[in-house]
Amino acid sequence: MTRFFVSLPFISLVAASALALATSGALAQGRAASVGVETVEMQSIAETVPLFAEVVTAREGTIASRIAGTVEVVHVLEGDAVTEGDVLAELDTELLEILARQAEARLAEASAGIATAASRVDRSTKALGRIEGLRGTTSFSTSRFDEAQSDFFEARGQLAEAEARVQTAKANAAETRYQLERAKIRAPFSGIVLEVDTNPGEYISSGASVVSLLDTQAFEIEASVPAKYIRVLEPGLQVTGVTEAGEELALTVRVLLPVENTATRTRPVRFASPALMEMRTVAIGQSITVSIPISAPREVLSVPKDALVQARGGWMVFVSEEGQAQPRNIQIGVALGNRFEVLDGLNAGDVVVTRGNERLRPGQPIAPMNAGN
Repeated sequence: MTRFFVSLPFISLVAASALALATSGALAQGRAASVGVETVEMQSIAETVPLFAEVVTAREGTIASRIAGTVEVVHVLEGDAVTEGDVLAELDTELLEILARQAEARLAEASAGIATAASRVDRSTKALGRIEGLRGTTSFSTSRFDEAQSDFFEARGQLAEAEARVQTAKANAAETRYQLERAKIRAPFSGIVLEVDTNPGEYISSGASVVSLLDTQAFEIEASVPAKYIRVLEPGLQVTGVTEAGEELALTVRVLLPVENTATRTRPVRFASPALMEMRTVAIGQSITVSIPISAPREVLSVPKDALVQARGGWMVFVSEEGQAQPRNIQIGVALGNRFEVLDGLNAGDVVVTRGNERLRPGQPIAPMNAGN
């Protein structure tokens, strides 16, 4: 039979180690657990539903030429940023400048014709007056009077014609100036050039597209809201939106468009947000999830969602009471962002454990810390 001999110093060492482990475990069990806590509080909320929305613009369109002509130069490319008044393209103006000079010459000629006609009216008026002054004397001649009167009426007619020619010449001159000014096609608003629709050397007619321009300062968000929820919305109402990248946006209802889709029974609602203009990657058609209120705001008791622990048949939380973690069953209602409505089980001011509550035991000592620490 084989025998094993263990020295007494070895047994003593094992016993000492076991005793140290036991002591350490006992001390660990008695130490207060560090936990994060938050306070149960009242909160004004409105039940919401998430709706799909997308980025749109209040102003986008084709910039057209107002006159016909040959394109001389195009100043922009697709993707260029332009400001209001910038020249996008220019038409050839050689013929227009010739027509403008002709119009100015005709205006000068017509103006001179007025002076001539006015002088004749003056002479005929004086002649008629002299003959009229002889009426009742032997020097008065009816035939001479009739002739003078006829000259007077003719002179007045010529003056009227001269004045009409001046007005026509002014209109022609204004038309040529208009065409010269419109030969430079300018941006009616600031934005981004989406497409260039013409090239130098092309002849374009009046109304032909030159560029497509997108106003980047007029981005909005549009959602198709079920008609039954429209009654809760009104211009100026604050809501929240979240991009696919997780960026949160503060939105304001700008307008409820009075158009209803008969197939889906939804109405378009436009939301404004200054933050849209600050987003570097914002684009038309970009998806946004908007939380739409479906009820009037009400005051409710709320608890942080991190405080909830799954219990048999429902939910529970650990409440900090006199330095100990005490379990309490609660009934919750609707979600309120990162909090939940409390229907039963808690009171305003109760302090609940939100971090480190997974391994807590009823009555275990705890060292509460604010959840932000």
